[in-house]
Amino acid sequence: MESIKNYIETNRERFLEELFGLIRIPSVSANEANKADMVRAAEYIRDLLAANGADRAEVYPTTGNPIVYGEKMVDPSLPTILVYGHYDVMPAEPLEKWISKPFEPEIREGKIWARGADDDKGQLFMHLKAFEMMNATGTLACNVKFMIEGEEEAGSASLGGFCSEYRDMLRSDVILVSDTTMISTEIPSITSGLRGLSYIQIEVEGPDRDLHSGIYGGAVVNPCNAICDIISRLKDSDGRVTIPGFYDAVLVPSDAERAKMAERPFDPEVYKKSIGVDALAVEKGFTPLESTGIRPTLDVNGIWGGYTGEGAKTILPSKASAKISMRLVPYQKAEQIAEMAISHIKSLAPAGVRLTAEYLHGGEAYVSPLDTPEYQAAEKACEEIFGKRPIPIRSGGSIPIISTFEKILGVKSILMGFGLEADAIHSPNENFPLENLFAGMRAIPLYFKYYAELKKQD
Repeated sequence: MESIKNYIETNRERFLEELFGLIRIPSVSANEANKADMVRAAEYIRDLLAANGADRAEVYPTTGNPIVYGEKMVDPSLPTILVYGHYDVMPAEPLEKWISKPFEPEIREGKIWARGADDDKGQLFMHLKAFEMMNATGTLACNVKFMIEGEEEAGSASLGGFCSEYRDMLRSDVILVSDTTMISTEIPSITSGLRGLSYIQIEVEGPDRDLHSGIYGGAVVNPCNAICDIISRLKDSDGRVTIPGFYDAVLVPSDAERAKMAERPFDPEVYKKSIGVDALAVEKGFTPLESTGIRPTLDVNGIWGGYTGEGAKTILPSKASAKISMRLVPYQKAEQIAEMAISHIKSLAPAGVRLTAEYLHGGEAYVSPLDTPEYQAAEKACEEIFGKRPIPIRSGGSIPIISTFEKILGVKSILMGFGLEADAIHSPNENFPLENLFAGMRAIPLYFKYYAELKKQD
């Protein structure tokens, strides 16, 4: 659409300043200290929706962070697209690793550098501006609704209840999401599947206080030693998880499916160099891409206990803790996997310590069929923008709420993301290429156009 392209060029600097205004709000959902910032971010998005042409734009309070809802109903006979995104971001720590301030966006090397530049403020912003442009140019081909939350990075605790309570208001034909990556602009791709997630925390307690390691060491079980031993026994030398029953429900793709997935270009040496390692650890019998896309995993996300300050303090710590995530594939169930994991971990605890464990949050894996108007509209839009038909890929990441949407709202989600694996989401120096930002703004109106056409033929 030439009118969309021209609109971007005319309003490019304004678009960037509006995005920077959103990024400057430190909406970190993990920190209670940022509660007021969550409200500010929600109101900022509400005001953008209202200014961009929404007939309705509201902030809904929840027991957690607020949810923004907006809509523009063009014609009840047209299909309705529900756009989902999130305005919350991960903590910026470690701050000393950032080249520039995480909440003061900068443009360098053709990229926006800031926390949330990609995940998900930048990608969400593409939809807000695409909506503005379709309204301004008279090209809005579908009804559109927006549901934008502030707890995605913390498990979307409030969103399931919101969807259940407002099911009728959220009624749509498809949910469109840009919160994933593509291979590159030269090799476009669409995420056709996501792994699920089961997240637990364990705590090992020993003596009722920290003890002198010289006087008690050798006679008392050290909780830090115990938790390290437990964790080391959760995977074997082949990279397989040792929890009994962990693989019972795992969907294993056929050889033909694996061959299709293998068409994705992948250079292990480039991959290792991009993250600064000299070796990879994959499950025996599977490639690195398969290990991160179609296989479940178990990883320690954090571990702490005892003295961690400067210098030496010779103690046996009173307790030690760890956070553990398990990425899941169809048809593993998050709560069931957590129960299995907790039961097994407790069985590994030695005498002399007390182990407690808690399931924090999770969600099931998601797979989108490739032969529907919903997916084919994304395929056509990306092909027109990038000049090549996109490759369907299974992502190793998780967006647990996506499977919940299907359960509660009864519709599929299309994961048309424009981020890159090199964007360092969740890490210091997160960034988002300007090329991808504006390509997304051009592709989204095409999705609306092609989806309306394909639904009419369907």
